[in-house]
Amino acid sequence: MSRKEPSFAERQQTSSKARQLQMEKIRVMTVANEAGSAERVAARLEAEKALQIRTEERKKIKRDAAILRAAEQAAEQARRVAEAAEEKIRRDAERIARAAAEEALKIEQKAARDSKYAARKARQK
Repeated sequence: MSRKEPSFAERQQTSSKARQLQMEKIRVMTVANEAGSAERVAARLEAEKALQIRTEERKKIKRDAAILRAAEQAAEQARRVAEAAEEKIRRDAERIARAAAEEALKIEQKAARDSKYAARKARQK
């Protein structure tokens, strides 16, 4: 064999060294990926936590808004009930005042009739 051609043992040794270099490269990349992976996992967990916090805040805001709407509706309903009660009281007062005025008119008319009757009786005697 000539010196230019590598022997079988040399080829095996070169192949073995190349495999070792590739394995070392893979190990280095794995370690680098693990560090990056840990950073990505931490970032993802942080993002999930932030999302959860925002979701809770939105839910709280919605609950507060619903409570506020319910309170406003109750206040509006109480205002309507109060207005209806005031209107009923006003109508009842008007009805009572009308009835009292009619009664006073009837009494006045009866008094006028009675005085006319008394005057007629006085003239007849």
